[in-house]
Amino acid sequence: MTATKTGRTGSPLRIRGLLIAFALVLQGCVTAPTDGHGSAAAYTVPTEGDGYVVVRRVAAVGQSAYIYANSFYVNPVIRPLSHATSISSYILKSSGGALRRVAIAGVQMPELRGSVPAINHADPMDLDVFEQELDRITQTRQTRGTIEFLVDGDEYFSRLERAIDAATRSIHIRTYIFDNDDYALSFADRLKARSRDVDVRVLVDSLGNMQAMQVDSETQPPDHRVPLTMNYYLTQESSVRFRRMPNPWLTGDHTKTTIIDREVAFVGGMNIGREYRYDWHDLMMEVRGPVVNELQRSADIAWARAGPFGDLAGLLQTLRGAEKTETHDGYPVRILQTKDFDSDIYKAQLAAIRNARNYILIENPYFSDDRTVYELAKARRRGVDVRVILPEAGNHGLLDMSNLIAINHMLMHGIRVYRYPGMSHTKAAIYDGWVCVGSANFDKLSLKINKELNLATSEQSVAEALLRQVFIPDLLASTEITAPVEIRIADRIAEIAVDELL
Repeated sequence: MTATKTGRTGSPLRIRGLLIAFALVLQGCVTAPTDGHGSAAAYTVPTEGDGYVVVRRVAAVGQSAYIYANSFYVNPVIRPLSHATSISSYILKSSGGALRRVAIAGVQMPELRGSVPAINHADPMDLDVFEQELDRITQTRQTRGTIEFLVDGDEYFSRLERAIDAATRSIHIRTYIFDNDDYALSFADRLKARSRDVDVRVLVDSLGNMQAMQVDSETQPPDHRVPLTMNYYLTQESSVRFRRMPNPWLTGDHTKTTIIDREVAFVGGMNIGREYRYDWHDLMMEVRGPVVNELQRSADIAWARAGPFGDLAGLLQTLRGAEKTETHDGYPVRILQTKDFDSDIYKAQLAAIRNARNYILIENPYFSDDRTVYELAKARRRGVDVRVILPEAGNHGLLDMSNLIAINHMLMHGIRVYRYPGMSHTKAAIYDGWVCVGSANFDKLSLKINKELNLATSEQSVAEALLRQVFIPDLLASTEITAPVEIRIADRIAEIAVDELL
């Protein structure tokens, strides 16, 4: 049978329509426009009257059209390899994940019957042996460095601003969101001033940034003047270099790294915006040592690939390798990533759950991965002390609803679950002393689809610092959930949507 014209064009259009719908629900981790002291009325909008809403909506439509066109018409030309591998990886991971979810829900979870055993207080796993296992299953190798945790916006951004002011060569920012609120604009002004003396480049995710600029923080000053695009704001009357990361098939780059003078890196879960500076509980790391060279290499490849020469520039940058360093300061640190066909973060943390013998502590805002919940349930039934901290007030409706399903599954199998007051955007875990912290959530996007970057180490001083600065105070501040939460039909529908899309 010969396909009609409608038949040939309808299927791609339906696929693209679904992808656009998919993009519109990717609101987790987005921040919002607030107040600032930028100028140039040409790229801001009034703060009163119907015109404000209309102009912002028109700008959002224009940016959505740009992202759509770039994803489906520009990317295949200048980034053919990225475009092809992205959709192939997405289909492979999604189909395999769907089959596994069916097996977990229908067979594996029901098999975990019987009373939950007491905590066994066993000796922790052998971390040296575990690191060797990670070498094998992730095909990554440890480098060296030091990690200092920076908790919440005041501690992190104060340190970051000082580092920016003291920079002598370069400031390279790779982030999911560079918002257009009051704090983001003041931060942008700082970068613009520094661009007169040092190389300043800013790389943002097109899709994540566009969504964030349409959502206003609850603490936004009422008289804020909103730039319609941070590209114009950052580059006008400055030497800041700005690029948008491509979104092949509307996938994203959720990585957050800022590297100063190729010597110190800031890595973790915070974007640039008011929520992260003032409103949310969150975590970053200040990193030094040879590991910074590897982080810089990753940032350089992403920057090159986002440019006009696309995959070719990315390939050439990849072939250059990382800069060599003479220093061997610090302790072993491992970079874990989520990339096409490669989910190091997922594989490593599943392995950590399976190997844990004494305790598991996790804090994360989005907890929708069925396989992770299943492995945690198995660990608890081995006698491991498993505790999970979730935010009391999340920022993503669908994922918040899906979290409720995960909470009840975890409670059923003896896992202790806590609600942190307000919004915690922290993404941290300790498994018998093995630490894993970074940008990745426990959801499909972070573990399988989007680009992510975590740092991991078995260094016990780091585990002790994370316990002291994050987990102990957060457990004390949180309320333990001791009874199953109410589940509505809408929550179950949300879980299905999250499993398939987010």
